[in-house]
Amino acid sequence: MSSHTRSAVPRRVVPAVLGTLSVLSLLSALPAAAQPARAADRPAAPSLRPATAAEARTDAYLRSVEGRPAALRAFFRQLPKGGDLHNHLSGAVSTDYLIELAAEDGLCIDATMTAVAPPCGPGTRPAADARTDRAFHDAIVRAWSMQDFPPDENGHDHFFDTFGKFGEVTWRHRGKLLAQVADTVVAGNQSYLETMVTPASDGAKRLADQVGWDADLTALHRELVAGGKLDKLVADARKEADDGDAEFRAAEHCGTAGARPACGLTVRWISQASRGSSPVRVFTQLDLGMRLAEADPRFVAVNLVQPEDWDSSLENYSLQMRMVGYLRTQYPRAHVTLHAGELWPGLVKPEALRSHIAQAVDVAHTQRVGHGVDLVHEDDWQRTARTMAARQIAVEVPFSSNAQILGVKGAEHPFTTYRRYGVPVVLATDDPGVSRIDIGHEYQYAAATYGLGYPELKDLARASLQYAFLPGASLWRGNPTALGYHPVAACRAERPGQPVREAACRRLLAGSARARLEWRQEAAFAAFERAHARG
Repeated sequence: MSSHTRSAVPRRVVPAVLGTLSVLSLLSALPAAAQPARAADRPAAPSLRPATAAEARTDAYLRSVEGRPAALRAFFRQLPKGGDLHNHLSGAVSTDYLIELAAEDGLCIDATMTAVAPPCGPGTRPAADARTDRAFHDAIVRAWSMQDFPPDENGHDHFFDTFGKFGEVTWRHRGKLLAQVADTVVAGNQSYLETMVTPASDGAKRLADQVGWDADLTALHRELVAGGKLDKLVADARKEADDGDAEFRAAEHCGTAGARPACGLTVRWISQASRGSSPVRVFTQLDLGMRLAEADPRFVAVNLVQPEDWDSSLENYSLQMRMVGYLRTQYPRAHVTLHAGELWPGLVKPEALRSHIAQAVDVAHTQRVGHGVDLVHEDDWQRTARTMAARQIAVEVPFSSNAQILGVKGAEHPFTTYRRYGVPVVLATDDPGVSRIDIGHEYQYAAATYGLGYPELKDLARASLQYAFLPGASLWRGNPTALGYHPVAACRAERPGQPVREAACRRLLAGSARARLEWRQEAAFAAFERAHARG
């Protein structure tokens, strides 16, 4: 049985955070470090490439429908949006589908709206009752998601509690969960997904407890791999993935005449480690995840999950950064992305805001940062931002969960600060099933809140493939966040959507999974722009 890595441990009492303020009042209320830097203190914004005629026409169409919600929603649904790089599989599934799976499996719902295994004893109801009792169905939806949660209340505890409530459902059907999420991703006009799971969860716990903690990380790693112990877990994790793949292919009818579009989605797994666990369990999960990433191309990276503000998470944060940094020396081909800076004043004491993103960058050598919300509250945050820009360490931004968990949105969010410093930014969903949103919502929010035009939205979508953990060379030259998205010389003369003429460009696309997906997205942009130029 897989553990639910974002679910219940003893909760912290979380004070309410700031509500929505006007931009002027907000800026006056924030500490000096959080306010926009003076021109002399900040780097110049990256130069922007001029918009093409097709982009300008599409941007004009976007402006023309600003007062038409249905047309706006259609625009952002049809907009090619690359990949989702920050996605938790169990939290991405539609709550309604989880309820149906619970009914199919004969599960029960107790008085706290938690799914439990059958038989349904006193104080529980069959989940199947939700098929006919609408009030019961809606009560489960509210307990398992942010549906109808009061917008003026802090949602932190409710958000994280949902995972424990539907946890009995999600461990049983990884393939079916992926099929439902993949359908949503494809419907949102995305071509790539990196989603997080916890491989060989129970076996990793047993091995960790068997080996025991050793503060000498080299010795601990040596003990875990000795006698093939960790390789046995790698084999178990690969078997889990095989079973999930088979269930996914059956659900989507892949390889048949009735194959669903999601069969063509490129999916990669990120292995989760539960940061609230004991140090030896965290290290074992990280070691397993990185070893798995080097053994199986379906797995690409590791991440630390569970609330960053829990007492145990705060206490062990620096140790966990050292763990990741050490394991990177042992597994140089495995990737790392880390939840870091998912914090805010009032949620934790001021000293906890000083260095989490910096440690993820400097100690763990992460390649991407998830959330990164508390950036301007960290010590010497400008140096951290410049380092992220120089190393092209992307920040994964899920606006909805940042608002629901931390109450951070609009001018409070460091989205514009990251962009001003040249840090790559990718939009993501995090837990769209819990948040009750999709990726189109996140793009629409970015456009409306930060005044982004179509060319900027297009480059955000391009970034989601540029900074994905995909193998192969990029279609784009240099640092596109700083220089703009310009094709490499081999493909400079090609026209997206048309047959590739130059042999050098054909060789690049044939040899690079990344470049192929980027070229496919450029063709999708060309079709999108033609359609909206006529609008």
